[in-house]
Amino acid sequence: MTAALSGSPAAVEAGPVTETGVVRKVAWRLMPLIMICYMFAFFDRINISFAKFQLQSDLGFSNVAYGLGASMFVVGYVIFEVPSNLFLYRVGARRWIARIMISWGIATALMIFIRSEWHFYALRFLIGAMEAGFAPGILYYLTLWFPASHRGRITSFMFVASAFSGIFGAPVAGLILGGLNGVGGLAGWQWLFLAGGLPCLVLGMLVLARLDDRIVDAKWLSEPEKALLSARIAHHNRDIGDHSLLGAIRQPGFLMIGLIYFLLQIGSYGLNFWGPDLIKTASGAQAAAVGFLTAIPYICGAISMVVIGRLSDASGERPKFVAGLAIAAALGFFGAGLFDKHIVPLMFALALLGAGIVASIPAFWTLPAKLVTGVGAAGGIALINTLGQFGGIVSPVMVGWVKDLTGSTTPALYGIGVLCLAAAGLALFAMPASLRRSDRAV
Repeated sequence: MTAALSGSPAAVEAGPVTETGVVRKVAWRLMPLIMICYMFAFFDRINISFAKFQLQSDLGFSNVAYGLGASMFVVGYVIFEVPSNLFLYRVGARRWIARIMISWGIATALMIFIRSEWHFYALRFLIGAMEAGFAPGILYYLTLWFPASHRGRITSFMFVASAFSGIFGAPVAGLILGGLNGVGGLAGWQWLFLAGGLPCLVLGMLVLARLDDRIVDAKWLSEPEKALLSARIAHHNRDIGDHSLLGAIRQPGFLMIGLIYFLLQIGSYGLNFWGPDLIKTASGAQAAAVGFLTAIPYICGAISMVVIGRLSDASGERPKFVAGLAIAAALGFFGAGLFDKHIVPLMFALALLGAGIVASIPAFWTLPAKLVTGVGAAGGIALINTLGQFGGIVSPVMVGWVKDLTGSTTPALYGIGVLCLAAAGLALFAMPASLRRSDRAV
């Protein structure tokens, strides 16, 4: 990892108790497992895009049916997301996150049994319902352990795992689809869903063994370390109310950032679901080659996340970074639409798109904790994520409908680019003062 996680935990224990040292120790304890879990969560969302060609060929699904099935994941997710995060607040993150991982792993593995469009829709809905609350639950969990002045980098590390899903997941998916197709009587896409689901059962058990719900429960922290960390988090939260969910919704700017996230997610799902399709169409390459090329936008996104996380923490002016990344994503979408038949310029456009839209998500998630804490944060983060996930319903269906209607994804790509510009405009000019205020450590 980068500087925020540099140094060994043992070295931290040997030195004096400082905020940087304690944060580094907590990061080493929590973040590797959280990153691996999130990597599988993100892979669970995008593996359907890698399976698209084989799935449609084997089962005869149209682009609209594929887009609708992809969106059913989001339907299940948004219905159960807020209740899931409220349960997490009540029963503790450790047990609830473990439950989420085990149940979605089982549901993902069951995808090997789909034979019709209705099977496809039902299981995608079930996977979304089982995974509901995972990402916002983790985001809320991180606010309990890290002061605001470190959250840009910490949140970036979490979302770097999503880039890893693209960097490593895309080539691995290509190899599975090509190399295991027909092995054991299963198609390559069936092996892909098994590879995405079964490891989550093991990870769920590790969460139970490794995570603690609260700072006070952490036996691996000394009493002075617990006191310092709790005091720093309380200091950064001193001007933020401990609201109910309804109180959080009434906070100025709450629904505004929900709208921004909705627009960003339209862009994110546009890349996740249709990036491989664009590359396949422009290059005519086989599945393995498409997988390796698909990794490029996510590599750029991973680099951008780490760099922007550090710069964002240094300045504390979060909305400006969200806006800049959204503008980069918009330019990438415009370029992808313009060069959708030419693989080399298309890859440059997708690289810019990845650097913008992939990094915009962790940059965005530094904003909600500036508004609410407590149960308002648990439910509020989930609600914002729910509002954003509607973008995951709109984007795949919209692009699939446009492609079936026109034979090209270009008009939809231009439309998504315009929506990214709208997100940038809202972040720059419509944020309330509480969100524009710098949270840089003093």
